[in-house]
Amino acid sequence: MADTTEFKTQAHGTEVAGFAGLIAAFKAHVARRKVFNQTFRELYAMSNRDLADLGLVRAEIRRVALQASKEI
Repeated sequence: MADTTEFKTQAHGTEVAGFAGLIAAFKAHVARRKVFNQTFRELYAMSNRDLADLGLVRAEIRRVALQASKEI
């Protein structure tokens, strides 16, 4: 009894598009992370009074930075 193995191949260029998509997703992640870090640092450097002028408390800094990073 003979066993056969079937190899399914993808169309040429599909792998490249998949890799390009992976690179694009990574670049988008890096850009979002930069916005998060910058926003977090800037807000964390503010005094409690300055934060209150913006309607924020120190506990909200991470949430606000995360929201800012999701908007790009």
